[in-house]
Amino acid sequence: MSFAVFADGSANLPQSMLEGISLLPCEYTVNGKPQVYSGDVDHFDGRAFYDALRKGTVVRTSLLNTQLFLTNFTPLLEKGKDIIYISMSSGISGTFNAAMIAARELMEEFPQRFVHIVDSLGCGFGNGLLAVRAAELSRQDMDAREAAAILDAEVPHTCQYFTVDDLNFLKKTGRVSGMTAAIGTVLGIKPILYGDSTGHIVSCMKTRGRRRSIEALAAKYAEKRLDSPDQRICISHGDCLEDARLLEDLVHRITPDIPITICQHEPFSGAHVGPGMLGLFFRGKER
Repeated sequence: MSFAVFADGSANLPQSMLEGISLLPCEYTVNGKPQVYSGDVDHFDGRAFYDALRKGTVVRTSLLNTQLFLTNFTPLLEKGKDIIYISMSSGISGTFNAAMIAARELMEEFPQRFVHIVDSLGCGFGNGLLAVRAAELSRQDMDAREAAAILDAEVPHTCQYFTVDDLNFLKKTGRVSGMTAAIGTVLGIKPILYGDSTGHIVSCMKTRGRRRSIEALAAKYAEKRLDSPDQRICISHGDCLEDARLLEDLVHRITPDIPITICQHEPFSGAHVGPGMLGLFFRGKER
């Protein structure tokens, strides 16, 4: 590995995709009790987590702080390693800014080293897939500066579209108004959401009914996908595996030969989108 690659628990990566990637832990509270999520999505009990949210459990998340980056990056820089960290979107978390502060401080302390923070403008597989790409470039012995430029250019092509089952979870985090959530709940409106060019979560269309929202996700893949050997398709879900399997089938009708990874959606951002979240992540022409 020519440089070290870091992501964090929000990257949603199963063990099979973690080669060459170090994960930083994410901290949150469950009914006021501190929890640490290391990023081990293979052993994350999504059913229990999302069922607890359905029953009213309150989960609050915290940004990854600057000291965490300093503590984890310094030993590698001392050994002569450059570092690339794939951050969750600056539009939804202060983590990116905290990482940038650490990077500036460390490059002053280690002027011969390079620390680069990639703003993924996404979360879940939206930053996880970029971390996988970074690890590939490192295994190819690419210079960290050259790899950083490639990864930054790849961000607009990392597509992430998702829908939610209950708009009230987005209302709690200020993503939709209380009136919109109330009307959407009564009318059965299911928005299709994505991370825009500033990394904020916005709606790109609205559907009525769960089945149509799943079909709309597949339609976005058909519209936006890039036919390339680098294509990866991932689906994450908030304890709705049956819906994830339906989406997988619809996507496979479009490109039957590309494997699809399906995982529970990690708890760190899962607390904000709630049970029934269904997301589709892939490499596309544009967001």
